[in-house]
This record gives sequence, structure tokens and C-alpha cells, in this order.
Amino acid sequence: MSWAGFKKNVNRATTQVMMKTGHVERTNDRDYEVEERRYRTMESAANRLQKEAKGYLDSLRAMTASQMRIAETIDAFYGDAGTRDGVSRSYKQAVEDLDAETIKALDGPYRATVLEPISRFCAYFPDINECIKKRNNKLLDYDSMRSKVKKLVEKPDKDVTKLPRAEREAEMAKQAYEQLNEQLFTELPQLIDLRVPYLDPSFEALVKIQLRFCAEAYSRMAQVQQYLDADTREQYARGDLDNRVEQVLSEIRDLTIAGTV
Repeated sequence: MSWAGFKKNVNRATTQVMMKTGHVERTNDRDYEVEERRYRTMESAANRLQKEAKGYLDSLRAMTASQMRIAETIDAFYGDAGTRDGVSRSYKQAVEDLDAETIKALDGPYRATVLEPISRFCAYFPDINECIKKRNNKLLDYDSMRSKVKKLVEKPDKDVTKLPRAEREAEMAKQAYEQLNEQLFTELPQLIDLRVPYLDPSFEALVKIQLRFCAEAYSRMAQVQQYLDADTREQYARGDLDNRVEQVLSEIRDLTIAGTV
């Protein structure tokens, strides 16, 4: 940082302290403050959306990875019995296909139509925040110069050139502040209004990708049903499966080695 920049920062920090103590009058622009609060709300929501959108893709991967692990465990649990009726092997193949084909096929479109557009939108925030910071600094400079002019008017200095010089500097500070203030006051609402038409296609893509994943997952799981015992499917449909489970548990309890369960 240059010496001039350092001096500006010190002067601005001093002005902020003097504002808190009431020695420098603060300029309040209620209309601008409303728009900045609206922007901050949108910024927070967009950043959260970016995080959750990435988390959704990670969750899909984690879910299919978990399905693969449980499928391998079930296949090992069934052993030869699963080989004979094909249930465990069919389930294992279904979740492997879901992970190898469906998730990988959706990864690219999801990134291109959901993640990347949201990330590009959020990428504007650092520049906007820098502009807001600059506007606030210019306001501090302007308020500081106004205070200086006021003091010179109330208590004239022996050097008669100080007041006109301070007035010129105050006018320049005012113009610099008002230019940035007007730009932000005009463009922040425009940015906020553009968020909906910009993100609408990504929301539509998200819904379609979710629909495709759910449809393909259902289709693959439905194929496993053909390997299930017909009586089991009918009992499930009638709601009698709980009774069958209790019957099997009763038979297990009748075993000598399971008598204490």
C-alpha cells in the first residue's frame, strides 16, 4: 500500500470513530440502504444455493456408493442362496449400473446446466462488493470534508485560502461519492430483478435431472422384482409381509442355539 493510500485509510478510520462520538455528521441515504440490504439478502441466498447445489451432486454420489456397499454385503450374506434365485446378484447389478451409467451420465449435464450457471452468477459478487466498499469509502471522505468545511465556517482560520480549498475538495468528494452511489442505486435493483430469469433455466434443468434419476432408479429396481418370490410380492401387496417375518422369527427362536433371543 502506498503512503497516500495508508493516509486515506487512517483518515477514514478516524472519521468513523468521530461519527460514533457525534463529532462528524453522517450522511444517510435510506433509499440506497434498502437496495443494499436487498442485495445482501440475494447474495446470501445465492451463495447458499451454490453450496447446496454442489452438495446435492455429492449426495447422489454418496447414495449410490452406499447402495453399492450394501449390495455387496447383501450378496455376500445370501451367498449360494442368492446365486440360485438371482435376487442378490440382480440387486447388485442394478445399483452398479445406476452408479456406472446413470450418475455418470447426469454429472456432465448437471454441472453444465445447474452448477456452472450458479457459480458464474456468484462470481460477480466480489466485484460488486468492492464497488460497495469503494462507495462507502467515498462517503466517508465526503462526510469528513463536509465536517472540515463546517468547522472552518464556524471558526475561520487565519489562512483565508483554507476555506475555499476545503470547499473545492468537499465538492470533488461529493461528486465522487454521488457518482458511485447513483450507479449502485440504479444497478443493484436491476441485478436483483435479473436473478429470476437467469436462474429459471437452471431450476428447470435441476427438476428434469432429478426426474431422470428417480425414473431410472425406479426402472432398475423394478427389474429386481422379477427375481422375488411371487408369494412374497403378493404378501407385500396385501400387507401380510409382517406376519411372515414374525413367523420366520418364531422359527428362529425355536432353534436351540437361538433359544435366548
